[in-house]
Amino acid sequence: MEHMGGPGSGQHTKMANQIMISTTMLGLIEGMMYAKKAGLDVSQMINAVRGGAAGSRSLELYAERIVKRDFEPGFFVDHFVKDMGICAKEAERMDLGLPGLALAKKCYEIVQEEGYGLKGTQALMVGFERKISELSRKEKLN
Repeated sequence: MEHMGGPGSGQHTKMANQIMISTTMLGLIEGMMYAKKAGLDVSQMINAVRGGAAGSRSLELYAERIVKRDFEPGFFVDHFVKDMGICAKEAERMDLGLPGLALAKKCYEIVQEEGYGLKGTQALMVGFERKISELSRKEKLN
């Protein structure tokens, strides 16, 4: 355990962690969707990139589970959305714009709307497959 400082420092550390995970998960899902659409073997692609800069704890924990369509929770989507809401409120209070967090929060809210709130954060893939990717194309976000 790491002592982070005075009162509230541990909570801010947790929020920084959640912000980093939220945007990492977006990149993981988008990379996997791109690989699949490009006709790659997604598991083989994961193995090819895991040792480089794209490698991450999220990739190690979730990529193969996503390939296998295993969305059972390690951490619930509902809890993640709650945490991202706290992050967003704190960032606003600090007058700090975090567009990656805002996008990730919206994407995970779509996962909740699709009925996956009690599934793991890797269920973000379902949100992308059902709605997020299409919304991105329609709104010209890319």
